[in-house]
Amino acid sequence: MTSRRPVRIANCSGFYGDRLNAARDMVEGGPIDVLTGDYLAELTMLILWKARQKDPAAGYAKTFLTQMEQVLGTCLDRGIKVVANAGGLNPGGLAAELSSLASRLGVAPRIAHVEGDDLSDRLTDLVAAGHPLANIDTGQTLEDAGTKPVTANAYLGGWGIAEALAAGADIVVCPRVTDASLVVGPAAWWHGWSRTDYDALAGAVAAGHVIECGPQATGGNYAWFREVTDRRYPGFPIAEVDADGSSVITKHSGTGGLVSPGTVTAQLLYEIGPPAYVNPDVVAHFDTVHLEQVGPDRVLISGATGTPPPPTLKVAVNYLGGYRNTMTLVLTGLDIEEKAAWARAQLFDVLGGEDQFDEVDVRLLRFDRVDASANEEATAHLRITVKDADPSRVGRRFANATMELAVAGYPGFHTTTPPTSESAYGVYWPALVPVEAVTHRVVLPDGRASVVPHGPTAELQATPSPAPAPERPTAGPTRRMPLGSVCAARSGDKGGNANVGLWTRSPEAFAWMRDYLTEDRIRELLPEAAGLGIQRWELPNLHAVNIVIVGLLGTGVAASTRPDPQAKGLGEYLRSRLVDVPVALLESETHP
Repeated sequence: MTSRRPVRIANCSGFYGDRLNAARDMVEGGPIDVLTGDYLAELTMLILWKARQKDPAAGYAKTFLTQMEQVLGTCLDRGIKVVANAGGLNPGGLAAELSSLASRLGVAPRIAHVEGDDLSDRLTDLVAAGHPLANIDTGQTLEDAGTKPVTANAYLGGWGIAEALAAGADIVVCPRVTDASLVVGPAAWWHGWSRTDYDALAGAVAAGHVIECGPQATGGNYAWFREVTDRRYPGFPIAEVDADGSSVITKHSGTGGLVSPGTVTAQLLYEIGPPAYVNPDVVAHFDTVHLEQVGPDRVLISGATGTPPPPTLKVAVNYLGGYRNTMTLVLTGLDIEEKAAWARAQLFDVLGGEDQFDEVDVRLLRFDRVDASANEEATAHLRITVKDADPSRVGRRFANATMELAVAGYPGFHTTTPPTSESAYGVYWPALVPVEAVTHRVVLPDGRASVVPHGPTAELQATPSPAPAPERPTAGPTRRMPLGSVCAARSGDKGGNANVGLWTRSPEAFAWMRDYLTEDRIRELLPEAAGLGIQRWELPNLHAVNIVIVGLLGTGVAASTRPDPQAKGLGEYLRSRLVDVPVALLESETHP
């Protein structure tokens, strides 16, 4: 490896629709070498597909063009490279639009784009070749499910990005690469890493995972938010990646938010499963990572261990699941449960029964309180969702039937919204294919297409043993307190699964949490998890436990009927549950 100063890689987008001014803030706020942006959540691929049905030239994140219009000239003047996965389903189309934009601005950037992730036209051949695209979580095959996928995109690694940058590209437009690849590719190019520099690559994956969601690493959505004394909009994160793969996570000076071991831990745990975090270029073992505050708003990530990636690539498949509609009835005052039961029975009597729908989901959401001091504090919501392959069953017919209860049902009837038509929903289907089934290509600035070879692979190896956790504190008196008095948390979705990462400040608190949060205890604290599979891993270096609840979100955010379909609030709910906390822990630590 060559020895160069750390490369400063900044993020300007955590999702499609994030802060438009973030690109300009990052380019003008201080020195950076690479500007990256993540636009592709799992749901976004379906959104882009719907856009492409209306306009075949669409299929990419249009907001990226707006951001580039603001900063392209400055980036070229300062030598700032731009790497983003805004290409979505049409990276070539976005590259062409960027060329047109540059021409209008009177500049001439060298633009490359990555392709090869899109497998939607090859699924039949892949299945015929013995790759059934079985669902990672359920084992069911696409053929058995009888589905017709509309998108299928393999997660590519960072070496196509590195090759494009080595060929002189100023902008690299990416499709469905992994979120971390947006950092791995530039870091590998900058430092001249080889494909077997696994520890360095693992460090870059950790840095990429931390900054991928923008200000979630700089104080946004942070459980211990009272630590964030600067409540201005948080500055977007920067990863200063060194030649050995270690990095410092920071933000531009003078911006809001906070960078601390806690904010970095929160993002490291976000939407992961096992500590062995699989990427196409390396398996990064997050339980080998160490964090250290090395200055104000500067956190060092070091010690990451990497092993070869597996011989498969993850594929994100989406198919149309049918149509849905939701109506929410408001119940007020006394006898809430009896009113809800009456409303449900009456509605489906009008409609001809519940069994005519493919799926019915009815949830009574209790916000009411006894002797409420305001009208709205005496209300609960009855949220009724119906799904069916036939749009006519769940369209205005369903919504209008709800309104027939207006003067014929329970007292105080009203709804939160007027009647609505049906909407199509998609189902997320994660699968695996052999790496050799995917051709990773990069179209270089001169128009030449280059195939990016896959690197060495190996079956997934066990994580190197981390340092043992301390013993549980001596038993003593306890106090009934919210779990959040000891633990912070961040939660999110992984397809149909929900992830909750919890961590503590001290090893002593971690030892207690580790022993307390057994699978049975998790089911007790999260009643919705009853009957569902629970996966649990410990990360002692981070004083953390990561939990995945299998199937809590059904078949993914697009199809979920939960009020919180991406489980964003699940961690905060878990923190609010009362548990028996050792008094010694409460006395030894200061909690915001």
